[in-house]
Amino acid sequence: MVIDQELLSQSKSSVDNFLDVLWMERGLSENTMHAYRSDLYFFSAWLATRGRQLKLTTAGDILAYLADQNARSVRTTARRLSSLKRLYQYLVRENIIVEDPTAHIESPRLGRPLPKSLTETEVEQLLQAPDSNTDAGMRDRTMLEVLYATGLRVSELISLRLDQINLRQGVVRISGKGGKERLVPLGEVAVDWLEKYLSVARPTFFKNAPDATLFPSNRGRSMTRQTFWHAIKRYAIKAGISKSLSPHVLRHAFATHLLNHGADLRVVQMLLGHSNISTTQIYTHVARERLKNIHAQHHPRG
Repeated sequence: MVIDQELLSQSKSSVDNFLDVLWMERGLSENTMHAYRSDLYFFSAWLATRGRQLKLTTAGDILAYLADQNARSVRTTARRLSSLKRLYQYLVRENIIVEDPTAHIESPRLGRPLPKSLTETEVEQLLQAPDSNTDAGMRDRTMLEVLYATGLRVSELISLRLDQINLRQGVVRISGKGGKERLVPLGEVAVDWLEKYLSVARPTFFKNAPDATLFPSNRGRSMTRQTFWHAIKRYAIKAGISKSLSPHVLRHAFATHLLNHGADLRVVQMLLGHSNISTTQIYTHVARERLKNIHAQHHPRG
């Protein structure tokens, strides 16, 4: 498959300009920007193999591209189309093209899949899986305790720095998506584990001068999301949890268990850092499903 390098270079230049504007206007996270860049660069390469210019793309080209990708899920197709729609809206706004080729292409309808979660018993088993008699085990146990106590995103957890936690007040300060800050309570158990970890285990990870990273890797560097989730999978196996764990499983458990115990949806929204309550509302479905299952198991007419 031959790629027209000149066309590819022109397309990437337009994409880069768009991403610069998008980042300045929306203040999106690095992960979101990476997803946009990956999708749009891939589309640019697809066009270049067909000798097509980004500025002369038709609706037929867009549909052919989406069909050609054979996406594994409707959600992936919707994300790719969303990236293209934003790009072409920008090109129209900047008078680089006259007509938006994506304007009449409808996004596929997405269902509302319930997030996978863990029961409170399973969470307890997972939390107890690390060997807290070792430095790495104490670090991992503390990370799991903080994650379950706060509902942080994994990216937020691994990027935590010392100056973001206040053990005296029992809160952690998070800079989430779009640079929005929020204060999240840690709870007594997480504070206890943090105090032990900071005094006993954390100093052992720094062979040279320590930095401000709260949870360093075994090499004394910032931990990656992949490293942490590989550890969680190991602990899940050790705990006898057979469910497939997603990167957000403890975040889902945090939200679901709060609602199960009577927390207000708006409070959960604030703690999770959701800008729109509709994102949080999916957890009410999780709680509702649990209530239905309890009713079916225990009511004589269930």
